[in-house]
Amino acid sequence: MKYIFPFLVPLFLLSCQKKEVPTPPNVILIITDDQGYGDLSIHNNPNIKTPAIDAFARQSIRFNNFHVSPVCAPTRSSLMTGRYSLRTGVRDTYNGGAIMAPSEFTLAEMLKKVNYTNGIFGKWHLGDNYPSRPSDQGFDESLIHLAGGIGQVGDFTNYFKTETSYFDPVLWHNNQQKAYDGYCSDIFTNNAIDFIEKNQYQPFFCYLSFNAPHTPLQVPDKYYQMYKDIDPSKGIDPKLLPTAEMTEKSDEDARKVYAMVTNIDDNLNRLFQKVKELGIEENTIIIFMTDNGPQQARYVAGMRGRKSSVYRGGIRVPFFMRYPSKFAGNSEMNQMAAHIDLLPTLSQLCGAPMPQDRKIDGRSFIPALEGKALPERSFFSYWTRKLPEKYNNIALQRGQYKLVGKKDFDAKVEDFELYNLQEDPFEKKNLVVQNKEKANFLRTEMDALISEFSSAPNLVNPPRIAIGTPHENPVYLNRNDAGGQRGVWNQEQVFSYWKVDLQKGVYNLKFKFIKPLKGGGEMFLELGQRILKKHNPLAESDLLEWKGVSLPQGPLDFTPFYSKEWRSRYFPLWVEIERVD
Repeated sequence: MKYIFPFLVPLFLLSCQKKEVPTPPNVILIITDDQGYGDLSIHNNPNIKTPAIDAFARQSIRFNNFHVSPVCAPTRSSLMTGRYSLRTGVRDTYNGGAIMAPSEFTLAEMLKKVNYTNGIFGKWHLGDNYPSRPSDQGFDESLIHLAGGIGQVGDFTNYFKTETSYFDPVLWHNNQQKAYDGYCSDIFTNNAIDFIEKNQYQPFFCYLSFNAPHTPLQVPDKYYQMYKDIDPSKGIDPKLLPTAEMTEKSDEDARKVYAMVTNIDDNLNRLFQKVKELGIEENTIIIFMTDNGPQQARYVAGMRGRKSSVYRGGIRVPFFMRYPSKFAGNSEMNQMAAHIDLLPTLSQLCGAPMPQDRKIDGRSFIPALEGKALPERSFFSYWTRKLPEKYNNIALQRGQYKLVGKKDFDAKVEDFELYNLQEDPFEKKNLVVQNKEKANFLRTEMDALISEFSSAPNLVNPPRIAIGTPHENPVYLNRNDAGGQRGVWNQEQVFSYWKVDLQKGVYNLKFKFIKPLKGGGEMFLELGQRILKKHNPLAESDLLEWKGVSLPQGPLDFTPFYSKEWRSRYFPLWVEIERVD
């Protein structure tokens, strides 16, 4: 036994050693709203203070050729799914076109499959009702505002606050209304930091999605005072400014935007410090990006266009990624990458399998970070209201060439614009006449993509709001999700509707209008082939109530309006639908 024991001891000790199991990285995705490429001092803007983001960028991989959609909801749907927005059912920022199909498989759902805890704080803008809310799409905790922005017409809980909607807002925490004290960006950051602290010992995904610096340009006075006297053009080469479009109003807007961005910078400094204090910095992927170009005319590093444009000023944005345990910081990535690439990339980094039952348009950019050349591919951009308009504000980039359509549906190839981005990054020299062959090649591919996207199932059969389920009761229908006429916003007289999937049952209904209605008219509710009508007493009121109403089953257009004079159609600001049977 004395000869065997010395051999058993090392074997026993070896069996007791803890095996090193790689821990999946935490993911913090930070996105701001309408902050352009030029709205950072690291991008050579001498008039804005962003020390925390600049320092973070210097510690990160800086993507110098990163692209998104020209406007917010499409960008966000692509971030969440790895797919072009039209495939997801997202075709607009309102008009009922900012609801993502519940059948989409999101980044949060993908990470949840490998035991991540997921939280969103800020702007969602992909559906405010079941089954398209964050809680229905893979998030365990959600603190969001409604619609596309705090105080917008669809955000009815803050709409009537007008000039103070960003302060002390009513937000939706895990689908319940809750009043908060303070400035919106501070509130979202505070709750994101709390989420990170609570989940520091397990893999988490924190989506910090600021609504700032989107309009309305409201900011604490402390920050405005930093910029109230600056000239936003000072120290910048005039060739890099859209001088023809800049006015005193755009200069004042820039001051407020810069103040809002500096507030975000201070908030991010707190978040970065918290990650460091918790000792999770090495194994945490942190990404900072923005959703599109600037809304107002100001410095955008000389690029052409801004928000809503398919030129680079509308779709090329900052993108910084830090993951210390895997990639060296303070480096640059010049190969083209895009919002559709985020899901495939995080799938690879987090060991979370992507769905195999649908087309993923993006690809992992990890090979590029490892020094390999990515194969050439095409990147499609468009923006028009409601649905894509053939050849209008539409672009296809492949390699160094980019074809832009800004003409009629039957435009000839000579009417397009062709740019060599490698030689002409500011998109000033149209080469279409000199290189018709390349233009025709790209237009053929553009035509095929327009046809493919136009027949996407989620576009042909758009998502519907579920009413009468136990998942959400009552349901609030808001103006952001109302379809029908183009440009439905805060008009009193407009004919519109919501696409709903209604369960048969008995309901109480409340119709809230922007202004008090004149009495003596009639309230109508059209549901498919059924019309309900009720006379309104003479008293003026902005709220009409129906109780104990039996409603039918089916996918229907829910069309309410109030009429008094001939051809008048007053559409509600919002409708509350509560099932009571």
